[in-house]
Amino acid sequence: MTWHETLRSDLVDALREVPPDAPTLCEGWQARHLAAHVVLRERSVTVGAGLALPPLAGAAERAIERTADDAATPEGYAALVERVAHAPGRWHPMTWAGDLANLVELYVHGEDVRRGAGPAPARELAPGLVDALWRQVRQVGALRLRKAPVGIVLVRPDGPRTALKRARGGHGTVVVRGAVGELVLWLTGRGAAADVLVQGAPDDVAALDAVVPRA
Repeated sequence: MTWHETLRSDLVDALREVPPDAPTLCEGWQARHLAAHVVLRERSVTVGAGLALPPLAGAAERAIERTADDAATPEGYAALVERVAHAPGRWHPMTWAGDLANLVELYVHGEDVRRGAGPAPARELAPGLVDALWRQVRQVGALRLRKAPVGIVLVRPDGPRTALKRARGGHGTVVVRGAVGELVLWLTGRGAAADVLVQGAPDDVAALDAVVPRA
C-alpha cells in the first residue's frame, strides 16, 4: 500500500467519526463539503479545472455545494464518504500521479477534519510517511512562500533542515521549527492549527506572517 492510500483510509475514518455538518479547518466548509471536494477533485473535469484555473473556480464551488447538499442527511453523507473511500481506477490521472498529487492533499484534509472542532493532539506518523511528506515540503514551500521577502529555513525536531529560499530586500532569515506534519499544515494555510515555532527578527517574522498567517 502506498502512503496516499494509507492517508485516504485515515481520511475516511476521520469523516466517519463526525456528522455531515461537522466544522473543518477549511473556512466555510463542513465535513460534507470537504468530502464532496475530494470526490469531485478526482472525478469532475469542472472541479479539477477549477482548482487550477481561477475563471472556473465559481463553477467548481457550485458543483461542490450541490454534492454537499445531497449529503446533508446521515444517509447521504455515508454514501458520499463511501465514494471518498474508493479511489479512481488505475488509469485515472490522479492514480498515475500517486503520492506526488495525493500525499499532501489527503494528509491535510484528514487534519482538516480532525482539528476542525478545535485543538487535537498531533498524530504519531510512521517514519516512512514523515520522510515522504518531508520530500514534498520543498515543493509545497517554494510555491506557498514565493512572495515572502525573508529567507526561510525549516527544521525538524530530529535534526534535518532545509533552506527554502534566500532573503531579499534587506531582510534576514526566519527559522521555522516543527514536526513535519505541522510544517505541512503551516505551509498549506493552516497556521492557526499548526504547532510550529517561528524564530527571527520581529520585522522578518511579521513579513513572513503576512504571507503565511499563524492566526
